[in-house]
Amino acid sequence: MQLDSLNLVNFKNFNQLEINNLLKINCFVGKNGEGKTNLLDAIYYLSFTKSYFNTIDSENIKYNNDFFVLQGKYKNSDEIIDVYCGVKPGHKKKFTLNKKTYKKLSDHIGLIPLVIITPSDINLIIGGSAVRRKFIDGVISQFDKEYLNALLKYNRVIEHRNKLLKQFAKNNIFDKDSISVWDEQLINYGNKIYKKRTDFIQKLIPVFQKFYSFISDDNERVELFYKSQLTEADFKSLLQKNISKDTILQYTSVGIHKDDLILTLEGRQIKKIGSQGQKKTYFLSLKLAQFEFIKQICGFKPLLLFDDVFDKLDADRVSQLIKLVSDNNFGQIFITDTSIDRLQKILLDIDIPSKIYELYNQTITLKNK
Repeated sequence: MQLDSLNLVNFKNFNQLEINNLLKINCFVGKNGEGKTNLLDAIYYLSFTKSYFNTIDSENIKYNNDFFVLQGKYKNSDEIIDVYCGVKPGHKKKFTLNKKTYKKLSDHIGLIPLVIITPSDINLIIGGSAVRRKFIDGVISQFDKEYLNALLKYNRVIEHRNKLLKQFAKNNIFDKDSISVWDEQLINYGNKIYKKRTDFIQKLIPVFQKFYSFISDDNERVELFYKSQLTEADFKSLLQKNISKDTILQYTSVGIHKDDLILTLEGRQIKKIGSQGQKKTYFLSLKLAQFEFIKQICGFKPLLLFDDVFDKLDADRVSQLIKLVSDNNFGQIFITDTSIDRLQKILLDIDIPSKIYELYNQTITLKNK
């Protein structure tokens, strides 16, 4: 799968922009504020039917305009895929594939697989457990509808159970039969989610370690550990053991909604001891492992987007990263950076079709013709 052309109208800071004949590696360079990240977001939008950075559609319309349009034309072997998105407040979002409108936007997800890596991914390292659960859930849900369905239902059951616990506290009562109805559903959905998360993380670990080892030139030892209360005891026992505590707290204190992914470097949590470069290498390796997982599931190479990821990495790690993603295991790549000299030096070291575009004042100029 390869994006051949991209067209933007009234999207974020752009009035109109068109790029044609995109290659395997495409770089966008320019000062901060010129719209480099917005270009990547447009590509992300065409894969996921929404922005990566701002999911409120109307807020992605350029100021003083009342609509935006995105269009991308892709090549997949001999097939041409035309994806169009039009957003106008007060109207239903129009999303088409080869001029046919989707009945459900979710039907488009997975057709053009994509992985985006941004500086905000540092939250995988320094953020709370919810960020890491969201990462796990996002990867599995993209291609496992059963998992997504169980996750949505589990979250709804948690809401109902918590409301019931609040009612117990308010009315100073406790109804074992009422709570058991929700417990049975939690156990059913929670066990399914736990099993799929366990299987996914076991597959993720060796791939993640391989990428980290390559980028760091095999200088550091890293490990991932899946932390779940369901590892220590079955879900039913956990709920029964903690019902008194839940009644006092008025919320459900045990379950897969408390899961976490423990990230270590040389046996210690990386968020406590890692340098900026090590932390960046860590989340880069996690996202590249995500790429590999999606590639194995869908059977072809997802698009890979790097948004300003070279900062805080030393020259050796940048070189190793580019060597890694420029081989045949990866497909089309989009890179943003503020330094054209750095990009030119990187591309000199690899013999792969590439382009560098410079963005300035809503215009785009090809720099390496």
